Amino acid sequence: MSSEITIDEFMKVDLRVGLVKEAEVITGTKLVRLLVDLGELGERQIIAGIGEYYKPEDLIGRRIIVVANLKPKKIRGYVSQGMLLAAEDRSGRPYILTVDGEPEPGAKIV
Repeated sequence: MSSEITIDEFMKVDLRVGLVKEAEVITGTKLVRLLVDLGELGERQIIAGIGEYYKPEDLIGRRIIVVANLKPKKIRGYVSQGMLLAAEDRSGRPYILTVDGEPEPGAKIV
């Protein structure tokens, strides 16, 4: 079981709807570079280890859930400015979390 956090700690996480504008595999890796529109927060580059399971062209136009206030991190020479959320099955395969309908890019997850 994971450790518990308070509601105040959880409220620090800024979850937003992101619209994937561009996606490409980083050559020689299983990483995908995504350019995600977060509305009023602008576009963000996100590096995700999903290349084994998702084709970049299948990601473009999808609305995903993004942690928008994660401290940027350099990964393989690219700066990742957020994190997409995914659920794993028992084998470890990720399934990107999406939203129902078509909320605007940048919409806050409440």
